[in-house]
Amino acid sequence: MEKDIFCKIIDGEIPCHKIYEDDDVLAFLDISQVTKGHTLVVSKKHHENFLTTPQEEMHKVMDVAQKIGQVSVKLLGANGVNILTNCYPASGQTVMHFHVHVIPRYEGSEGFILEMKNNSEGLNLPAIAKKIKEQL
Repeated sequence: MEKDIFCKIIDGEIPCHKIYEDDDVLAFLDISQVTKGHTLVVSKKHHENFLTTPQEEMHKVMDVAQKIGQVSVKLLGANGVNILTNCYPASGQTVMHFHVHVIPRYEGSEGFILEMKNNSEGLNLPAIAKKIKEQL
């Protein structure tokens, strides 16, 4: 299997603007800054996405993402932060390696817009809830 871009960054084959590293996690500035400080936090072990990553590794990545979000608000002057991950191409995942985006948000700066629309009309919410609940 050919290495993905994050595996190459982890292995030092591609340079990055590293802001955090330990035995399990690497965090670096996204080369395509959506907003100032946009950071990618990746598991050093290759897993396809959030849904396929073992919980222990996922928690380590999320702990680092939280710290970077806190620093973004405190030191970069961000007014908020989006912490998100995409799972599979239908959700916008383009690199099939578990990673979390930490995107600082600034008043008056769009950067990107995450818009939630109510699409519940015609859906049987009790049936959907029951189906999901039964598998948990």
